[in-house]
Order: sequence, then structure tokens, then C-alpha cells
Amino acid sequence: MKKYLFFLSFLLLAISLPAQQHDASHRYIWPSDSLVLQKLHHWQDVKFGLMMHWGTYSQWGIVESWSLCPEDEPWCRRRGVFADNWYGYVKAYENLQASFNPVRFAPEKWAAAAKDAGMKYVVFTTKHHDGFCMFDTRQTDYRITDAKTPFSASPRANVTREIFEAFRQAGFMTGAYYSKPDWHSDDYWWRYFPPKDRNPSYDPAKYPERWESFKSFTHNQVRELMEDYGQVDILWLDGGWVRPMETIDPSVSWQKSIPYSQDIDMAALAAMARQRQPGLLVVDRTVTGPFENYVTPEQQVPDTFLPYPWESCITMGTSWSYVPNDHYKPPASIIRLLTDIVSRGGNLLLNIGPGPDGEWDPVAYDRLKEIGGWMQVNGEAIYGTQGDSLYGAQGQLVFTLKGGDTYAIYRAAEGETAPPANLRISNFECSKSTEIQLLGTDKTLKWSQKGKDIQVVIPESVRSKPPCQYAWVFRISRPESK
Repeated sequence: MKKYLFFLSFLLLAISLPAQQHDASHRYIWPSDSLVLQKLHHWQDVKFGLMMHWGTYSQWGIVESWSLCPEDEPWCRRRGVFADNWYGYVKAYENLQASFNPVRFAPEKWAAAAKDAGMKYVVFTTKHHDGFCMFDTRQTDYRITDAKTPFSASPRANVTREIFEAFRQAGFMTGAYYSKPDWHSDDYWWRYFPPKDRNPSYDPAKYPERWESFKSFTHNQVRELMEDYGQVDILWLDGGWVRPMETIDPSVSWQKSIPYSQDIDMAALAAMARQRQPGLLVVDRTVTGPFENYVTPEQQVPDTFLPYPWESCITMGTSWSYVPNDHYKPPASIIRLLTDIVSRGGNLLLNIGPGPDGEWDPVAYDRLKEIGGWMQVNGEAIYGTQGDSLYGAQGQLVFTLKGGDTYAIYRAAEGETAPPANLRISNFECSKSTEIQLLGTDKTLKWSQKGKDIQVVIPESVRSKPPCQYAWVFRISRPESK
């Protein structure tokens, strides 16, 4: 009965609280390695990716990992019969390994749905802060392939390999999310000293041999991911408090509270990883420098165009991890996010959390199908474009650029089902040879110059049968600029 009440309390909670947010960096260092730079430019062209947070925590429908952390933060709250007993809670949480059995796991279905939506890269949580490994590591038995885990009997138990192979076959770039902190490791949260927060439970400078052991563990796990899982394009490192003391930015509140230097020798780790995966993008989140190849604002979109590579990681629902009956963003909101982000020079990494059975919520598939329909019509205004540093957002309009073409993307207001009869674009001068076309139609639209603005006329024959929903894209071709 206690076990039932414990599980029920989590289902009723349906936690959807955000974990710690990460702001965009203000100092960026471009890679000097030509292969890394080449891959980075390709990554900037693909624009739209899928992220998946998945682990044993999906069985309770709670926020990933953070309820283990003994901090007084809203995303760290515990629920259930062990809520007032941290030690009992940790034991029950870690024992989820013994019941994790996602028998509906079929990554080809995910890859097909993501591809149809127009996504072109994937980032999967090989290990989150709780330390449970979703790959067949040799460094710990706290992993999905250990005999204690029921799913280990499946021929697809090494889910990281299965996911990467399925998405590579669908033409995706592959990215391995990996948590630098590991709250299961006795070399990070040393049981001799109970943890007080997300940081090591001891000062690494006072116990260097233990910290060296943790560094070796980290490097060995990353080596496994780089050696045993085919081509990996992105190493996406989370847990930005694991960093050398000299990299801390005291103007950032959460960094100011880091008590110890936590140097895991990123230079050696990146060199080792790139020896096995030439051109690998390394994303050491929030640690500005040569190992943050692109920056990752979380659950937010920068206000303006940014001149360096960046990616907004944003949840489709309200939570990074699976929660029952989550509320998913409507297609119009996701398309607005995508167009905002791409017009400002970034990529959108959209997260979906698989459930404990190894499936997505049906609503997630519906959302991807709707987005895919829009992308089939308008993808040329997204892929391979540059962000707009010339015109800026104008009401419901944002812009992307490619060659001599400018794409004016008009996002529908609530209740708006067709583009307006007349569209005014400010501070935009054209020549007589300029042609304007609404993507998804074969009609060339009439336009006129009004001072420094242009006015585009959309005929009723087009407005009565618009080529798509949610947003309409006008390609403005100026031959003289090509």
C-alpha cells in the first residue's frame, strides 16, 4: 500500500517545474579546428532539432534528477512517503532501476516522426545528473543494461545505440547529452560527507585523489560514447557548475554560489573525444571559451539577433521529462518559436520526454505532424538561411536571408486564418526587377514602393485558399543582390 500511495502521489503531482536556466554567453570564441568549424556551419544550416530527456524518473512522472538535490529550489521538491527522509527518498529513487522496462521502445518511430516534422539533428540524454546511464557503460552498474534492470533482457537494451542508429539512418546529426556532475557516484557525492547542494560533497582540493578518480570516470564514460556508438556529431555537456574556478562569472547568481573549483580537464577530454570523432562539436554549457562551440539559452529566446552560433533548448510540453497529461504547446506557438529563433540567427532544439513504456504522448506526434506540414511548404525560409540583422521584427513579421532572397515571415494573430490583403514591410527598398512570391503558390504578387517601405498585395484568390496555416512566407527575390 505504501508503494502504491508513493507512486500515486507522483502521478497527481505532475511536476512541470523548470530546472536551472542558462543565459546566452556574451563572449564567444570561434573554433580554430577547420573540421569543427565546417561541422558548426553545417549545424547552423539545419536549424531544427529534437531533444529527449529520458530515464528511470519517467516512471514517477517527475522532473528529471533534481528531486535528489538537497537544495531549497522549486524544481528540487520531493513528494511521496519519503518526502521528509532524504536518504529513504534516494534509495527509492535509485531502486527505480529495478522496475524500468520500456517495452514499447521503437526509436525508428521517433526518427520518422521527427524527420517528417523537418527536424535534422537529435540530442539524447545518455546520462542525467542522477547518474543513471542510458548506455552500456563499463564504469558503473547503475545503467539500463545491468541485470538489475528488467529491460536489460531486451536486444535493444542499449537504448543510446539504438536511438543513434535509428536517427542516423534517417539522415540526422547525432548528439550525446552527458551530465558532468554525477550524483550517484561516490567520487562526486562522497557518502562520507552528505551533500548540501548540487556540488561535490567535499572540496576537491582537499581530496585530490578522489577527484582524480571522478575525472577518470568522466573521461572513461565519454570515451565509451565516442568509441562505441558510431558517428557522433555533438557532445552536449550539462551541469555548468562543474568548471574551473577561474571560469566562474560572478555576475551570474548561480555561478557565484559555486564553492569549489571542479576542473575535469576539458582540454584533454575534448582532444580525446575529437581524436575518435574528428570535427566533433563540444558544447560545454555556460563555460565560455574554446569548448562552448555554440551557446544554449534554455527555455528562452534572445531578444535580438546574435552574431555567434546559438541554440534555444525549449520543451514542447511544460517539463523536460515525461509527466502524465502534460500540456503541449500548440503548433502555432512552436512555429512562432522556430521563426523567432531562426530570424535571430539560432537553432531550435525542441524537447519531448518519452514515457516509462518507451513511447511519446500521442499529442507530441500530432504536434510534429502539424509542424511538418508547415515545413514542407516553407522550409526554404528556414534551412540554410541567415538570421536578420538588417530589418528587425516588424509586428507579426520576422525575416530570414539566403543569397539574394529575403523571406518575410508573417505569423498569424489569434483567429487569423489567411494572410492580410495588404502587407507593409518597413525600411525595405526594391528595384523594378524584384519579384515577390508567397511560398506554396505559383503566383507572383504585385507590390509598390511607398517611400522607404513596400506594400504587397495578396489577392483574394490566394487568401481564400492559403497554402498553409499559422504563418505565411513571402520570398522577395532581388536579382541585383545575387
